[in-house]
Amino acid sequence: MPGSTDTGRVQVISRRVIKPPAPAPETTIHLTPWDLRLITIDYIQKGVLLPKPKHEHGHGHAAVDRLASSFARALALFHPFAGRLAVDERAGGTVTVSLRCTGEGAEFIHAAAPGVTAADITGDLYVPSELVASLFPLNGLVSADAASADDGEPRRSPLLAAQVTELDDAVFVAASLNHAAGDGTTFWHFVNTWSDMSRRSGGGDDTSERPLPVLERWFLDTCPVPVPLPFAKLEHAVRRPENHQPPLQECFFHFSGESVKKLKARANAEVRSTIMSGEADTATDVTISSLQAVLGHLWRSVCRARRLEPSQKTTYVLLIGCRGRVKGIPAAGYVGNAVVPCKVTSTAGEVVGKGLGWAALQLNRAVASFDEAALVRESLERWVRDPRLAYNTDLLGAADVGTGSSPRFDVYGNDFGWGKPVAVRCGPGNKLDGKTTVFEGRGGGGAVALEVCLAPDALARLVADDEFMHAVTAP
Repeated sequence: MPGSTDTGRVQVISRRVIKPPAPAPETTIHLTPWDLRLITIDYIQKGVLLPKPKHEHGHGHAAVDRLASSFARALALFHPFAGRLAVDERAGGTVTVSLRCTGEGAEFIHAAAPGVTAADITGDLYVPSELVASLFPLNGLVSADAASADDGEPRRSPLLAAQVTELDDAVFVAASLNHAAGDGTTFWHFVNTWSDMSRRSGGGDDTSERPLPVLERWFLDTCPVPVPLPFAKLEHAVRRPENHQPPLQECFFHFSGESVKKLKARANAEVRSTIMSGEADTATDVTISSLQAVLGHLWRSVCRARRLEPSQKTTYVLLIGCRGRVKGIPAAGYVGNAVVPCKVTSTAGEVVGKGLGWAALQLNRAVASFDEAALVRESLERWVRDPRLAYNTDLLGAADVGTGSSPRFDVYGNDFGWGKPVAVRCGPGNKLDGKTTVFEGRGGGGAVALEVCLAPDALARLVADDEFMHAVTAP
């Protein structure tokens, strides 16, 4: 299987193809421009670290079988994830890509990592990247790899795969989802549903409290369906990573609820001060959110860590969710991609020199300026006329920071039947210099966690930055 991993510390015990218990009729789901744009980037990869099931002490793999069974039942609700992508090569040098609900199945891997403990994964600020990568399936694939090959032979990569790895004192449950099939909201919707079904199956209940998935995709009325892409073959659109990619490292930073409150209070006090002094042209009732304060703190700190010249332009790329914001897209349950990028550009001198409140205010203004007509409808119409696919090498510049995911995603509610997660980690997909993944923090109470990916020298300076680390809680 492409993307499988066995580093010696993690050994695969078994692989199986999981199909929905009751196959759905074979149908075709046409992909939206938001879906198609992401067909050239890596799978979404997230995983949770769970306590060791108390009843699992060398007597079979009951917990793993329970996970596999509930995975199948969750897949019945999200049955398109058991399908594959289909490519139609058309006259005129274009292709269309759709999601064919074939019921071929998702992959489920059972693995073990003898000698590896939870502390090996979470005991340090620095993420042990090679070890963590080995806990995930489908590494090294882009979303287009779930489509038929140019010679008509089907590729072996599914849209969805899960890997359950038994550590000495914990269990790591990871999933990889094709990015053309869904975004972070869709990813966690599936995992939340899976964990609900696993937990409740122990008591004979096989339901989930999550909203039912809405499988019908949303299109503009003016959008052609299916959407043609300007490539004679889909493979022509894919850029494979080169072997000499610059090295990157990741750290996982926790901000306690109390620390977040202090950053928010400081940011809002600085904003009020600049408004009262006339230095800021903005409404007097503006309120910096907790997340904006944390991200403003990060932006300033990364500019320092990178030693950017004051005149250097720096951009913060935020993703704004469209569920419930855009007419026609339901607030809950929509399966697919429904986010738009929003960019805030300044100079490093302004971001660092004008204070936390000023930096957070720029992010606040960007979110407040969300305009459905300009950011959604006009941009989608332009995209259909001139499709621009996303490539990781182009998404962030050398001075930029970008944030994905959301602290609203329910990570720590994923109790599969023997305890809530103790940590969350990302797989190796879509790692970029400046990429930050945000999660809810452990313990609740408004805590926030950030996985920050930077060049090693810049990350070392970030960890040594007293102002930044003063707000960070020990791992």
